[in-house]
Amino acid sequence: MFYFDPAYFLFALPPLLLGIWAQFKVKSAFKKYSQVATQNGVTGAQAALRILQRGGLDNVNVEMTSGMLSDHYDPRHKVLRLSGEVYSLPSIASVGVAAHEAGHALQDKIGYSPLAIRSAMVPVVSIGSNLGPILFMVGLFMHGVLGSSLAWAGIILFAGTALFALVTLPVEFDASRRAKELLVSQGIVSQREMAGVNAVLDAAALTYVAAAAQAIMQLLYYVTVMNRRND
Repeated sequence: MFYFDPAYFLFALPPLLLGIWAQFKVKSAFKKYSQVATQNGVTGAQAALRILQRGGLDNVNVEMTSGMLSDHYDPRHKVLRLSGEVYSLPSIASVGVAAHEAGHALQDKIGYSPLAIRSAMVPVVSIGSNLGPILFMVGLFMHGVLGSSLAWAGIILFAGTALFALVTLPVEFDASRRAKELLVSQGIVSQREMAGVNAVLDAAALTYVAAAAQAIMQLLYYVTVMNRRND
């Protein structure tokens, strides 16, 4: 019954389409500007190191990691991990992504509160994102108070996932803002090259908007189902 509820598609389809569009945009922009070399020949790794050093972050290491667009900053181990293409290529896309991740390291240094909140939420969200929907579905197929209690417990757990997605937005937007400012102010790219950087980072930001929309709409669907059940 849960899987064939027509109302589910009203909630799930719009953010799903947005997510597909966002993934297309980010892959398209990255592919295009991976083929556009930086005028000064700076690679992603070099750009990240320059930003980190000038930001007084000599304790943050830059490492290569496997996977495409697997780039991330690890605040626990103070490591900025860049995918092979971003790490080694002197392209507009590479320096844009690398600078974005370096922006997260700068956030960590100044104690940027949304980043601290997001990092603290990770253990809870990793549980809630998986266990929440399971409890909700189990509760739906059970009768009485126990079933309702389990379903609502699942909703509460999954709500943490939606909150995490919302907190992620200012973290990612701020990192991109810092990246764009630093790339120009530190002479890593020119104003003319910023069009490509903007295209890559703005497309990446759209993926986080889509993820937040998906989580929120799924949460709203769960609540709607429970309200219908109680009527």
